[in-house]
Order: sequence, then structure tokens, then C-alpha cells
Amino acid sequence: MKKLLTLSTIALASALTVAAPSAQAGYTTTKHPILLVHGILGFSNFWGADYFYQIPSTLTSEGAKVHVATVSAVGSSELRGEQLIQEMLTLKAINGYSKFNLIGHSQGSPTSRYAAAVRPDLVASVTSVNGVNKGSRVADVVRKVAPAGTVTSAVFATVANGLATFLTVIYGSPNLSQNSLNALDSLTTNGLTAFNKKYPAGVPSACGEGAYSYNYTKNGATHKVNYYSWGGERVLTNVLDPLDAGIGLLSSAFLFSGEQNDGLVGSCSQRLGKVVRSNYGANHLDAVNGFFGIVNLFESNPKTIYRAHANRLQTAGL
Repeated sequence: MKKLLTLSTIALASALTVAAPSAQAGYTTTKHPILLVHGILGFSNFWGADYFYQIPSTLTSEGAKVHVATVSAVGSSELRGEQLIQEMLTLKAINGYSKFNLIGHSQGSPTSRYAAAVRPDLVASVTSVNGVNKGSRVADVVRKVAPAGTVTSAVFATVANGLATFLTVIYGSPNLSQNSLNALDSLTTNGLTAFNKKYPAGVPSACGEGAYSYNYTKNGATHKVNYYSWGGERVLTNVLDPLDAGIGLLSSAFLFSGEQNDGLVGSCSQRLGKVVRSNYGANHLDAVNGFFGIVNLFESNPKTIYRAHANRLQTAGL
């Protein structure tokens, strides 16, 4: 037993320190600042763990200017997108920025896509990380179990709104509107189908790549926005991660579908614009460096992936 505990301790230490990228001054310096956008039930910091765990510090250590957006934990992509626009305007006024490189995880992707479509003058690029761009089977199943107007739906809304309110109080933004049913509907296949008809930029017609960029016209001026994405298709990635069990349970929504997925989102739904890679050995939460950095030891470390993408944006002049 003592030996087993020792091995577990060593494995945990390895999980927390694996693959730390060697610093190179200026490697992540982009023309425009990076703004990270969280997904559903997202937060800034909870019990000492950032949502994007150690990713901002990894990027800033090599020259990047990085901010983390605070939008509703649960709400429609349009509502969250409007909040994101206001945050960009505030950061622009304070720091003198002109545009932003938006990197959105999960629902952070359609949130960022909305902001880019409405205010392309503020956005240089949108990057989807395990994003819900065509809907999630998990959301479809929940909506089927809890149809609109039923007691089950009301119970779901009460529980989810309560959790969201708790999270927002914890990270200091209790004034943000929370609506779990609107969030759920936004993440269903039907919800994203309707969303994509209004905001199609970067979305592939099938399970391939979308347009790498889109030219928007606003107030007589043309604004080019670049689109990127990456995603994963592994569910259980580290036996030491206490959140893997929950991811595994949610992945049952994909049983018999034949669709590769990260536990919450199918591989095809994660694709947007230029697909950097779609088959990382990472689940939905590993994409943001997981629970205190406990991720797949045999795959590229998430911090390394974000770091390489910042350099990619730099090379593209963004």
C-alpha cells in the first residue's frame, strides 16, 4: 500500500509539471492582445484554480498581453457575446488596444464568433478550442430529457442557475445575468444550426475546414477576421483526474453514434476555419489544462499548444 501511495504521489507530481515549455523571449508576442473566453459554467478562479489553468502566465512569460474575459456562466451565446463586446471596449479604453485575438473554449467559441460578427472592428482573430460550433449531443440529450415547459426543465434551470450564481459570487461578478435554459438551447444542434445561419463565418459545410478568414463591412470599412480551431477526441485521459469520471458519464450521449468526441462535443462540431489539429488526446476539460494541470501525460501539454498558437498568430501578423 505504501508503495502504491508513493507511485501515485510521483504520478501526480509528474502530471502537474509535465512538459513545461522552455521560455523564449518574444515567442508569444502578438500584434493584438489575446482575450481568453470561458465556456458554460466558466469562472475566473475557483479554489485556487484558474479556468484556463496556468495558460495566461505561460503566454505572458514570453511576451504576450493576455486578458481573461468574464461573461455569464450560463446564458445564450448572443448575451455572452454582447458582454464580451463590452469587455473589449473597456479594455480598449483603458489600454489603448485596437483589436483582440479571441480564444474561446467550448461555448466561448460561438460567444467569440458572435462578437466578431457584430463588432469586427474589434476582432483580429477567433480561435475555437474544443468549441461547440455545430451543437453538442450532450445538450441534445438533456433537452430531450427536460423538454421546454416541463417540471424537469424547471428543476434543471433551478439547479444550474443556482450553481452559476454561486460561481459568479465566488469570482466577484454577481451582477451578470444567468439563464441556464438559454445556455442549453444555444448548445443544442438545433440552436447552433440557427446560430450558424446568422453567423456562418468559418463554419465548415461538412466535417472539414471552414474559410480561414472573412471580410466584414462595418460603417463603410472592411475588417478581416481570421478563424482557427483545434480539438480533442479522448474521454478518459488521466486516472488521477477526479473530473474524468464526470466526463465519462456525459460521453454516454455519444454511444452508438460512431462520432469521435471529447466527452461533451463531437469532433466535427469542434472544427472552425483553419483546423490546427482535431484529434488531440484530450477531453473537454483537458483543453484548458484541466484540473490543476492533471492531463494526458502522453499528449502535447495544453500550455504548449496555446503557446504555439500565440506564435502562429504572431507569424500571421495578428
